[in-house]
Amino acid sequence: MPTVTKKELIDRIADETGSKRVLVKRIVQQFLDEIVEELGRGNRLEFRDFGVFECRVRAARTAQNPKTLERVRVPAKRTVKFKIGRLMKERLYGDGTPPPDALDTVDKP
Repeated sequence: MPTVTKKELIDRIADETGSKRVLVKRIVQQFLDEIVEELGRGNRLEFRDFGVFECRVRAARTAQNPKTLERVRVPAKRTVKFKIGRLMKERLYGDGTPPPDALDTVDKP
């Protein structure tokens, strides 16, 4: 599965809008910085039909090193959860079910 970089997205947006690349880069970076800033404050970000970003706290837990079987304390930590919105869900799943090969590429915790 190919990776699309921020630079490639910026180039694509600049080409499609006829805007200067440097301006698009500044806007995209400012947008990303604002998302990080708001999540850092613990705020929820909702982009209708795209999705919702929100901060969550993972509880402290005890894990096990699979190699040594030693018990390890994992501290609580903040993480970001993303829930896809309606348009993205339709684009990804169409009829509501993921394609068969999509299940093979899902990251497992």
